[in-house]
Order: sequence, then structure tokens, then C-alpha cells
Amino acid sequence: MAVSTRVGLSEPISTGGPSESDASKTRDLEKFLVDAGLYESHDEAIKREEVLGRLDQIVKTWVKNVSRVRGYNGSVIQEANAKIFTFGSYRLGVHGPGADIDTLCVGPKYATRNEDFFGELHRMLSEMPEVKELHSVPDAHVPVMRFKFNGVSIDLLYANVSLWIIPELELDSGMCYWQLIFSMISNSLDPDLDISQESILQNVDDQTVRSLNGCRVTDQILRLVPNIQNFRTTLRCMRLWAKRRGVYSNVTGFLGGINWALLVARICQLYPNALPSMLVSRFFRVYNLWRWPNPVMLCPIQEGSLGLSFWDPRRNYKDRSHLMPIITPAYPCMNSSYNVSTSTLQVMMEEFHRGNEICKEIELNKLSWEGLFDSFLFFEAYANYLQIDIAAETDEELMIWKGWVESRKRLLTLKIERDTNGVLQCHPHPGEISDKSKPFHHSYFMGLRRKQGANPQEAQPFDIRMTVEDFKRDVYAYSFWKPAMLIHVCHVKRKDLPIFVFPGGVRPSPPRKRSALASCPVQTDAAVIRKRRKLDEPPNRGTSLILQALGVAGNLSLLAQGIPGLDQSERAAELSASAGAFPTPMAMEKHVIEQSSAQIPLIHQESSEVFDGLEGLLKSETQNNAEAEGVTQTELFPDKQCVEVAMAGNGTTSIIQFQAKADLEELEPLELAVSTAIASAAAKVPAQKPLIRFHFTSLPKATGSSA
Repeated sequence: MAVSTRVGLSEPISTGGPSESDASKTRDLEKFLVDAGLYESHDEAIKREEVLGRLDQIVKTWVKNVSRVRGYNGSVIQEANAKIFTFGSYRLGVHGPGADIDTLCVGPKYATRNEDFFGELHRMLSEMPEVKELHSVPDAHVPVMRFKFNGVSIDLLYANVSLWIIPELELDSGMCYWQLIFSMISNSLDPDLDISQESILQNVDDQTVRSLNGCRVTDQILRLVPNIQNFRTTLRCMRLWAKRRGVYSNVTGFLGGINWALLVARICQLYPNALPSMLVSRFFRVYNLWRWPNPVMLCPIQEGSLGLSFWDPRRNYKDRSHLMPIITPAYPCMNSSYNVSTSTLQVMMEEFHRGNEICKEIELNKLSWEGLFDSFLFFEAYANYLQIDIAAETDEELMIWKGWVESRKRLLTLKIERDTNGVLQCHPHPGEISDKSKPFHHSYFMGLRRKQGANPQEAQPFDIRMTVEDFKRDVYAYSFWKPAMLIHVCHVKRKDLPIFVFPGGVRPSPPRKRSALASCPVQTDAAVIRKRRKLDEPPNRGTSLILQALGVAGNLSLLAQGIPGLDQSERAAELSASAGAFPTPMAMEKHVIEQSSAQIPLIHQESSEVFDGLEGLLKSETQNNAEAEGVTQTELFPDKQCVEVAMAGNGTTSIIQFQAKADLEELEPLELAVSTAIASAAAKVPAQKPLIRFHFTSLPKATGSSA
């Protein structure tokens, strides 16, 4: 049955029902998800439920032990209670086989986080034979305890709320009737603990607020989507797509599970009656057009009554620097994607564009769903990489060291962007890769490229030796650092990448140079493959601000940035095709502007204009066409222009340099003098690749620019 009532922040863009073609494509999509192994078996589902039940019993025993140690009397010990809640992918119902379970332990105010949760409970778990790989991260932004329980991975958070008794609905936990009544009166709550209520956040610390909000946000998402089943199927698609395209990693500056869930939920609100196949297509269309840093929100931001800080760029200066705000719907509403950097945002926008282009072909029955989910060939996409190697003495030390380095890794991207004025951008690989021949060792990689559309005439040499040394100092400042915990950073060209990064240990053949993406229809399998590969390539030209009319859901006119690299005739063909396929009545423009007026806009640092993510796309067609005609494209790497990055290794310092190439930048080593101190230090380390070394000059001096 069609949903017509308003759900969330605004009225939907389209309430039209699905066509038979949508239903057919949805069946194909669901079959693809099943074949991809995204659904767990019945036995595994039962095992997870048993583990959660066992964990709930453990924390209840733990709290009773804590109350006994505190010296409380017998009745208090008997009433002592803690509860386990789930959130994240498991609570949303989109987890797959082998996925971890995000869990939250809610305990009373006297059971502290550091002494009791990371102390006594950690000790209890460490003594249980069914618990393996136990690892605590108490100093994380959201403190967490990670372990495997009977083979099921658990991420356990803790919230000690300002209640003496944690209420429990069931009467079979040792509580008699009068004790349950006393619990209800003393806590002024329902018989069961409802963590969705704002009152649960009273008189708690920031770590507890952040821990509770994992569950609160998850439950709010499920309340704010019009069709939970369609939401779940679409989210499964987008999670799989993001993982295969290498943009599923909050810690490295991309987006994590909750971010993708919020983005999908917003599309479900805009198209409440659409089936998953259409929702996937509209996901790419909308976010390909979205004007960041305008925020994505599922509901209006509530200021609340507790005085907690919430996301508001009008009041909070730091919020104005967020590049891709995706706002959580539960109080206090926060930006869940503050880790996104300029580099990672650019990568994701390129992926949204690629997804949109492929979905157009799928809608025309020229491609199948498999083409959308092709894996990104990270180690073939760039000519130059940074390799970060870490090592430790034991598995336990490596696990601790790995967690810390991963939490710091995105800072290297931010530091490089800062120290090169954004000219050099990084594409971090989302996970670690291990050389099986080296125990207790992991490697991370970051693709390097020059900023798309940068003015080559303004390019100046820059030195990132100090940047890398600054990053390493941050890493070595770890509170639990041990002498055997090492980190090593070096520059490596694509042709010199270690063999263990390639599937099966087979190095692929060098890629051929390819021409610009053609706009003609795909007619052969070979053309399909060429187009997919081209879409995977990072653009080597500045993005042109060509604007085209593009219909959304067949009844909405949106003016958006066009496809880079199209000439005037191709642009006209694109406009004609779009207009023919999607009617664009201008009367809908006012509707979209009005529906977005409830949002809190983000004031861009470089502009006084205030737009909503959709409203910003709705300028007059005549104005945008005029602007497009005045834009010219420039080569990203013209002749005799380069960007230099100082490096060092094997006792000598070198500079990696971007040379002018038709379709791919290169980093070439140039020899420099090196101090005796650096040479002697380098001689102690058996370097496999040129190391980035500290250079005793200031960065402004090295770059020839002012600070």
C-alpha cells in the first residue's frame, strides 16, 4: 500500500508506486545479494542470540560482584542489575555472516567505567575459555572492549547512567513484586529501561552520552523510515557497494555503517513507495547532485532540555569546518561524519558519479547489477603510494598497536592536506594488508594524487618530511607504547608495490592509456568493460561546472553539475536525453525549496549564500547554462609543471615529483644532500623503500611560501 503521510524532515519528492520494471530489477538485485552471501544462516542467527543471552547473564553477575565489593547490603546486591542492548548493523537487521555485534552495557551509577568495566569485567572475561582476542580501548572517543565470544565478534560499550537500579521488565531475575515496584518508583521510569527517553542522559559524562547514542540513533532510524524492509534491502546494497569500492571506513575518513544507514534512510524518506532497485538508483542520483557541506538530516534538530551541545554551525565554529555533515536524529544531534577530509570527500563524490552513470545504464537494461558492485582496483589506480608498516613483538601487542595506529591514520591525510595547501590529496586504503612471511606485521597504503582542478600555474614545491615526522610523533605518543611497537613510512611507486598486496600474489600488467569517457550508448560487452574501467579511474582533468537538467522520479527538475569532459555537442545530447527520459516541470522547484526550509543550513566559509543540499541545486536553468558556457577545462598536469614531495632513504634524501603526463601523474625521485645525523639514523634501519625523513628546515622555508 502506498505511503502518503509525511515521514521525517520534509515532504517526499515522489510518492509514486513501483512499476513492473522496478519489481523485476528488485528481484534481480535481491538475488544478487543472496548470491553474494550477505545473509547469515539460521544456525548462525541462533548462535548470535545465545551469545547475547550469555553476555547479558555475565554483566548481571558482574554488577552484583561490584555492589558486593562496594559493601552494599543484601537487598541492594539482589536488586543490582545491568542490561545489554544491541545497535548498529545487527539492530538494523543488515548484518551478514561473521559480522561483529555492536552491544551496549547499561549499568548503575556506582559501577564505574575505568575501575569496574575495564577492570573487573575485563578480568572476568579474560578468565573465560570461550572468550578470545580480548582487547580494551579505554581512551577511544567512544571507549570500547572488543573480543570474540564462542567465535562471535563483540564490540562492547558501557554507559553508567545516573540510576541506582537498572529496571528489568521480566520478574524471573530474582526480583519479587515489591522490589519491581520500588525500582519503578525510585527511577521514575517504566518497568523496562527505555534508553530512547531524553531523561536517560541526565547527569552522565560525555562518554556515556556517546555510548548511549549508538542505540538511540539506531532506534530513531527505524522509526523514521517509511518501509523498514525496503530500507534494509537498500542498505545491504549500499554497504556491499561501499566495501567493494573501498569507501566503507569511518576511521580512515570515509563513511561507516551508521553514516551509510542515515544516507539511505533519507532516500527512503524522499521516495517512500519506491522498491530497493529504484532507491539504489535514486541514492546515487541525489548524492551525486548534493551540494556539500549542506547537511543530510532525517528530522529537525531538537535543542532538548538538558543543555547538551548539539550540531549547529550558526553557534559552534568547529561545526562550520565539517565537509560532509550527516546528522544523527537522536538528541543531542551530532555530525556522524566529522572524520571526512577534502581528499576522502573527493573520492566519494567520484564514486557517487560512477554509481549514477552505471545506474543509468541499468535502468536502460544495458548493464546488470554486477557492474555496479565491481571492486575498486586500488593498487592499479595510482602511480604513487605511501606505505605505512607497523610491527610488534606479539599478537596481543600488535592488536593493541594496530588499533591505535588506525585511529591516528586519518591524521596523516589531514596533515598532508594542511601542509600542502590541499594540492596533494590522499586516498587511504580502508584496511590493513599483511605479508604472510612477516609475523606480527601489518601494512597500510595511501594513494597519492594532485588535487583535481587545481590551478597548475600556482603549484609550488612542498616538503612533507616534517609532516610525516609530525604524524609519527603523534603515533609514538601512545600511552601504552612499548619499544617493540614500530612504525615505518615510505614512498613506493606502483611498479614497485610489494607483491603481497595483489590477489593471489600476481602483479597485474601495466594499464593502458585510455581516452576520455564517451557519452555514446554502450552497445558491446567490450564497450561495457571499457566504460567500467574508465569510471574507476580518478579524473585527470579539472571538473567543469557544466549544468544539465536532470529529472528525479520523473516529476522533479534539478539542476546539477554535469559530467566532466563533455564537449558542447555531447552536452547538448546529454541534456536532450535527460529531458526526454525525465519530464522536468518547473512547478516542482518551489515544492523542493519549501520542503527544505526546515533544515538548519550550513554557512559555507567561502560564501555568504545559504542553501539546503537540494535547494542549492535549484537555480534558474538559464543562469546555469550561461555559467556553463563560460567555463573552460584545463589540463591537470600541463607541461613543465610539477609538485615536489621531499623524501629520504638509504642514506640519501630524494624528492618525489609530479611530472606532466597525459593521463597519470608520476612521482620521480630527485637526489638531495642529507645531513650526517639523518644518514646515520637511516643506516640503522634496513629500508626496503625510500623513507620519508625529518628535514631540519621549516615547512614554509622548504616550500618557499609563508606560514
